[in-house]
Amino acid sequence: MSPAFPVPVRPVIQPPPMVEEVLTDDERTALKTRIKRLMKEQDAVLVAHYYTSADLQDLAEETGGCVSDSLEMARFGHAHPAKTLIVAGVKFMGETAKILNPEKRVIMPDLAAECSLDLACPADEFAAFCDAHPDRLSVVYANTSAAVKARADWVVTSGIAAKIVKYLHRQGHKLLWAPDRHLGEYVQRVTGADMLLWQGSCVVHEAFKAEALKKLRAEHPDAAVLVHPESPEAVIALADVVGSTTQLIEAVRTLPNPVFIVATDNGIFHKMHAAAPGKILLEAPTAGEGATCTSCAHCPWMAMNGLRKLAAVLENGGNEIHIEESIRAKAAISIQRMLDFAAAEKAGQIELGD
Repeated sequence: MSPAFPVPVRPVIQPPPMVEEVLTDDERTALKTRIKRLMKEQDAVLVAHYYTSADLQDLAEETGGCVSDSLEMARFGHAHPAKTLIVAGVKFMGETAKILNPEKRVIMPDLAAECSLDLACPADEFAAFCDAHPDRLSVVYANTSAAVKARADWVVTSGIAAKIVKYLHRQGHKLLWAPDRHLGEYVQRVTGADMLLWQGSCVVHEAFKAEALKKLRAEHPDAAVLVHPESPEAVIALADVVGSTTQLIEAVRTLPNPVFIVATDNGIFHKMHAAAPGKILLEAPTAGEGATCTSCAHCPWMAMNGLRKLAAVLENGGNEIHIEESIRAKAAISIQRMLDFAAAEKAGQIELGD
């Protein structure tokens, strides 16, 4: 294939309809009681992403589980002695947990809970992209399939992406990046790295609108604007803090502002309120991308997770993550590079400078 192989055109991913679980207090209590009993019987622990429902996040913490980002979910599951990991999130998160924990049973409330970034980066097209540029190292965001991770040289999360790319850039490497173009452009700006970018985007973060955000900020001059780097460049340019989910929660906890305008999935508000109960949180506007709302910043795939589905899976079986061993083993290598880098950097063994 020619080295002139073009950067793939951004695919259009159509999300499913938004259907969120609605429960009465009695239903919620009964479901939690059933689930807790079943989890104990099956030696299971629940790990939930920040973007899932408040019910699932609360249940995870009530049962000794974890509420975090995708990488910490997998690491927690690896360290926990439970034989069954329940992953409440989207499919790549379940796959990441299985990659790092092949000996464990990994199940999800709904295997149809996908991610637009994952869907926008098919493994065969990504492999062709890599084959066309053998002089470049491939770096992929965690929001990708096991097969894409297996083909990549490095896997990164949003919290460590810039550090790893900076490190590789200083070593003289040219890079391929997939799949999120906005995060890739952000990392490229802050590191100066030579990067060819896949043209995918997150359906939630893509919808944030800079002009509407400016107006909202003008209405709340004491607010700090928090932006996830999967957002468009014009939105990132308005941010007081750009960071991963964990970093944005920490900003709410530590910054003195009484009000925060948050440009990421509104599922994170549950953890933000817990971290800083007195703070006011406002959704960054998507200008009616969801037809009738000023902001519709919630992933419809994340909304597929719920207590009813979790109870059904534990009672009836199914929804288990399986990955071909040859793919799992290769994907584990690229993930382990990131984990080793993070540990070395934390130990002061890697100097990135300014």
